[in-house]
Amino acid sequence: MYLLVDCDTGIDDALAVAYLCSLDHVQIEAITSTPGNVDVVQVAANNRALLKLCGKPDVPMLIGAREPLEIPLLTTPETHGPQGVGYATLPDPGSDSLSSNDAVDYWIEAARANPGELTVLLTAPLTNFALALRREPRLPWLLRKVVIMGGAFYYQGNTTPTAEWNTHVDPHAAKEVFAAYTAAAEQGLESEKLPIVCSLDTTERFEMQPEFLTKLAEEAGCAEPELVQASDVEGRLSKASNPLVRYLSDALRFYFEFHRHYDQGYIAHVHDYFAAGVAAGTLDYETRPATIDVETESQLLFGTTVADFRGLWGKPANAHVVSRNDPEAGFAELVKRLGTLARKLNHDS
Repeated sequence: MYLLVDCDTGIDDALAVAYLCSLDHVQIEAITSTPGNVDVVQVAANNRALLKLCGKPDVPMLIGAREPLEIPLLTTPETHGPQGVGYATLPDPGSDSLSSNDAVDYWIEAARANPGELTVLLTAPLTNFALALRREPRLPWLLRKVVIMGGAFYYQGNTTPTAEWNTHVDPHAAKEVFAAYTAAAEQGLESEKLPIVCSLDTTERFEMQPEFLTKLAEEAGCAEPELVQASDVEGRLSKASNPLVRYLSDALRFYFEFHRHYDQGYIAHVHDYFAAGVAAGTLDYETRPATIDVETESQLLFGTTVADFRGLWGKPANAHVVSRNDPEAGFAELVKRLGTLARKLNHDS
């Protein structure tokens, strides 16, 4: 399958990209960068370095928007670290894989050149996608599938009491995207081409425990056990000999500590991995059709996503909202795939 990934890397974005790099049936056409967890220049640096680490240095890496559509950029160093990847350090990526092309133009050209074949995974604010829809309103028909990580419906937000991070960073973009799909649905767009939305309602079920890293190191063939424990001194760095295991351990340790600081326990919600599995077709899930809109006027509810599951607005469904998933199977899949990739990369080096 042909996949275009738009992300704001980000610890869980990085986990998702590494996972996608481990899948033989997925051809990553490009990684496009959107400002969000960190500014877009840092996002691009993270993406280039991560692709190099994962053995995919030739995947095109492009930059699109530099800021949200209408509001100042709000980044989140407290969640992902000042560089977006926690305590991890990445190799110097160089600049060879950074394309001078605009990410939004690339989306449109790729979709037009391969109608019905391109899947788009969005784990960032929807700024680039909104801009692409402005330039090419036929995108909903040209794309094979769209998967969005964002929103919260019958669930507390993780940025405000009601708003999820990606949507809150650029709610105007999200509102435009869902409005475009409402219009497309009214013009007869097939239901299977509506976006699949992975909201906090289901992504926070993917609650990673630190024991995941022990299992990953075992699967990767590391000689020494990888132990990340709540009792450790904060900021302790991994000594794993495998570079991918070491990177993921240092990134995720920061994430575990962040969640503990906010009274959620020594865990990590890996939202974007689940969305990546939906896009790749490797994880099981169920959805419900809904009409989604985004609040952009109310100061109290700014960035809140609202889903009409019962047709009370009298508008056609513009999305499929994930209603069920299987975290246990999902983490087993992640350990297996990343462990295999880590072994391969260690052998090839």
